[in-house]
Amino acid sequence: MQNKLTKVLQHMAHTHEQMARILDAERHVAVRMSQIVHDLPDAEPDFGGFSGLVESHGQVNKNIIAYLNAIADLEEAMAEGVGRVIKELSGQEEE
Repeated sequence: MQNKLTKVLQHMAHTHEQMARILDAERHVAVRMSQIVHDLPDAEPDFGGFSGLVESHGQVNKNIIAYLNAIADLEEAMAEGVGRVIKELSGQEEE
């Protein structure tokens, strides 16, 4: 049983590592987009009118929200996996 738990933990660790790599890539996108927004001129920028400005603002917000949701999903997946392992280990200790 211990061998199975070890393999499950190894697979979970690999999965979490891959999810972290994806989140890191998304973080780079969010950072770059915030840099672009920061570099925009404050006085009379030309965004194609008010509708263009609203659309650009919406795209930035969508990317930031997607990144934060991905972090929340990662935390939830990690907590769920660790909870299962702890529950299994607690069951073994009782036996």
